[in-house]
Amino acid sequence: STDTPDATNGISPPIARMQQHLNSFFASALLLLFATSDTSGAARLPFTLGVRDSLMIAHSFHNHPSFGPAGGMHGATYTCDVEFCSSNLVEGTNWVIDIGKASDILSAVLSKYNLKNLDEVFPNGEMTTTEFMCKIIHDGVAARIREEVADFRGEIRVKLW
Repeated sequence: STDTPDATNGISPPIARMQQHLNSFFASALLLLFATSDTSGAARLPFTLGVRDSLMIAHSFHNHPSFGPAGGMHGATYTCDVEFCSSNLVEGTNWVIDIGKASDILSAVLSKYNLKNLDEVFPNGEMTTTEFMCKIIHDGVAARIREEVADFRGEIRVKLW
């Protein structure tokens, strides 16, 4: 029978397939958690928790010649990674930050821009470059962390791609 336990690990094929799917899911999950023993500057903040979300925007660069054809109205889809880096884990929980809270904060910050025309969100002619949006998202996440997460001590990094 195809549902008899595998002789090598004692797990039935349906359970093994489910385990394989779960392993695949967790391997590609939108969460990054790792420790590093890097001897560069990263060593001072060896623990990192990352969360990921995405957003879709429309915007222009107000026909500025430096941006070529992208100067006019166009759309972009961003993946946003936010890393919370710390030199220590929080005592009692052994985390850098509560992953659910970090995800909720990122989602709330991105909701201000997701499915919006950034020319309307920033009506004063701002050049809403990827780097500008990284700064805006970073500032939003950092403000919410200061207000809502008393036990986070570390750095916040934002990557849009």
